[in-house]
Amino acid sequence: MITIQYAIIGGTGVYDSGVASIQKTVNTEYGKVEVDIAEVEGTSMVFLARHGKEHGIPPHLINYRANIKALQELGVQHIFATAAVGSLNPDYPTGSLVVLSDFMEMTKQRPLTFFEGGTDDVKHVNMDDPYCGNLRKHLLEAAKLHKIQFKGNAVYLCTEGPRFETEAEIRMMRKWGADVVGMTSVPEVVLAKELGMCYASVGFVVNMATGMESGPIQLESIGDMLARNKEKVNKMFLDIFSKTLDQQNCGCADSIVCL
Repeated sequence: MITIQYAIIGGTGVYDSGVASIQKTVNTEYGKVEVDIAEVEGTSMVFLARHGKEHGIPPHLINYRANIKALQELGVQHIFATAAVGSLNPDYPTGSLVVLSDFMEMTKQRPLTFFEGGTDDVKHVNMDDPYCGNLRKHLLEAAKLHKIQFKGNAVYLCTEGPRFETEAEIRMMRKWGADVVGMTSVPEVVLAKELGMCYASVGFVVNMATGMESGPIQLESIGDMLARNKEKVNKMFLDIFSKTLDQQNCGCADSIVCL
């Protein structure tokens, strides 16, 4: 089995950037996962399209456990992800980029963990630094070189989807302290932490959440917003991965507590 340390989870930005890649199917106990493996400036990395290459898998039906397990089986230790989000924070307007720093979760039916008990010890995972602080530091440093402006750190609230949230729900989320809302970062970030991986994510603010502006959410604007940002963000990810990263400056590889 080949060993590849780095992965990007997101849309189709790597292909759009002209990076040559080979497709590989990884068989896991949770299902098969198609990934693309590319070499950029001598560094191998995995690209995983979260919703499938044709963007045909809705957020509540993504096989998150298979995806993250496949990355582990390839040897991945560091993951960068992108996520389209709606903003609950007036300081983070449509079109801005944020670094996810913490999360809250309101999903209802998706498997959230690898730890199912049975013959294994009962395990828990620390969530004091869910989005790896070391990778976030690299993001902020690289953003200056790539002339990318992050509006700030953001608390992400994950909902089940595929529907958008109601105005009443958004009012509640704002009182809880959420900055942005989306449908995919949980359980992805949790599963990565359970397997000892470093995981960080950039949020693309594609709309103001329901009730934050007058009128309905404009779906047709989301694709254009992502297209304008994804290429430069992916190039920043690739630049960071071209450097040597390790897990000496974070606790991601040692987050499990057994009882």
